[in-house]
Amino acid sequence: MRKIFALVLCVIMVMSLFAGCAPKPAASAAPAEAAAAPAAEEKTYTWRFAHEEIDGSVQDVYAKKFKEIIEKKSNGKIKIEIYPVGQIGDATQQAELLQTGGIEFAMVSPGNTGTIVPENQLFSLHFLFSEDMDKNAEIFKTSKALNETLSKIYLDKSIKVLSYWTEGAMQWTTSRAVNTPAMWKGLKMRTMPSPMIVAAYQAYGANPTPVPYMEVYSGLQLKMIEGQENPMFAIEEMKFYEVQKFLTLASSNLYVTTTACNPKFFDSLTPELQKMITDTVDEMRAPSFAIQAELNGAALGKIKEKSDIAVVELTPEEREAFRAASKSAYDEYVKMVGPKGEEILKQLQAEVKVIEAK
Repeated sequence: MRKIFALVLCVIMVMSLFAGCAPKPAASAAPAEAAAAPAAEEKTYTWRFAHEEIDGSVQDVYAKKFKEIIEKKSNGKIKIEIYPVGQIGDATQQAELLQTGGIEFAMVSPGNTGTIVPENQLFSLHFLFSEDMDKNAEIFKTSKALNETLSKIYLDKSIKVLSYWTEGAMQWTTSRAVNTPAMWKGLKMRTMPSPMIVAAYQAYGANPTPVPYMEVYSGLQLKMIEGQENPMFAIEEMKFYEVQKFLTLASSNLYVTTTACNPKFFDSLTPELQKMITDTVDEMRAPSFAIQAELNGAALGKIKEKSDIAVVELTPEEREAFRAASKSAYDEYVKMVGPKGEEILKQLQAEVKVIEAK
């Protein structure tokens, strides 16, 4: 028993010895010492921006300009990483990543998100917008139908639309001439995975076939599909003219896209950073139209130089025939999306009419 008591006593003495040797807490730093302490580093950010096209495309040029402006405004505290289509999934997968917060920014086009926001399918309706791009720029900037009503629906689906803009008018390439709606009967037309785009070409009697963007060239080459629609720059950069016989300058509708971000990400930012983003988006409105005009304007000349594809311009009478045939798709849109979509469509048509009259 005494041995145990002695052992315990020994342990207590050793512990007391170490306690006596322990350093005492330092006194509070004097004001001068506190001032001399190194300042905490300012917070830095890395934001990811995905788009639906390849390097050098309209969306890519836009994203790089956006990156340049943001990084300059933030004095390098914000870095933006750009991911073209395919690097982190196809366009539909990119939209899903944006919704879940897997990426902060993305180009989200209605043709790839028709099942997420059905009301946005009005962008696939033919002959809805003006043929004057300056007026279209005003429509996208001022439209309450788009920037308020439709954007609220996007927001409910975890997509915050920062702006609507266009990559240019849609033109057709096909394996046979398609000057009139009757000539479309049975043609296997590649479309994006959008119910409304499908309905738009069904109105002409075509057989719409959804195919991923990066598989369109091989699909045309193997004759799995017989035609496709895109702005001129995409037709040229993707070399669709190599595997098609006719290029029809239809300008049937606009390729509309959106600059969007994840709403939870946006709401987590300081007011100053939020303003930096919205100001930059506003600054990009004019450049976005200039980018598409430059790339689309140069593309037709390049196509003519590189190929013998037949370039067809629709006559006024042929355009009117397509305009009349397209109206059945408007009815289909209303059936597809219901009263809210009809409200947005009617409001937008009224806004377009007012701006066209200026």
